[in-house]
Amino acid sequence: MKKPAFITRVRSARKLGQEAMERAEAKANEHVADFSARALAHIQTVARSLGPDGRVRGEDLVNGAKVAGIRPHDDRAFGAVFQKAVREGLIVPVAFAPRVKGHGTAGGRVYARGEGV
Repeated sequence: MKKPAFITRVRSARKLGQEAMERAEAKANEHVADFSARALAHIQTVARSLGPDGRVRGEDLVNGAKVAGIRPHDDRAFGAVFQKAVREGLIVPVAFAPRVKGHGTAGGRVYARGEGV
């Protein structure tokens, strides 16, 4: 049996990842009132506080949101919020940093203040 082309596998994997992210966000919004809106507002507040050369790790944004009481059932629910924050120009990915959470995971993203803040 012939394997699907690489690009087909990549598109399929991205589609499945997007669907999983949307499910995680929907579940978080069911369990925590206005999770997405509150998490996005938290990211915007932190982004505004960054100076011109300020940087913040994604994990630190998540941890700060949790300290502020924005606690989803699963931290992966923040993925959709980060995606929206980048799309809206609140934050811009600028680098990678070693991750504290997640055994054997790739580096986490580092963000700078976006033009949309």
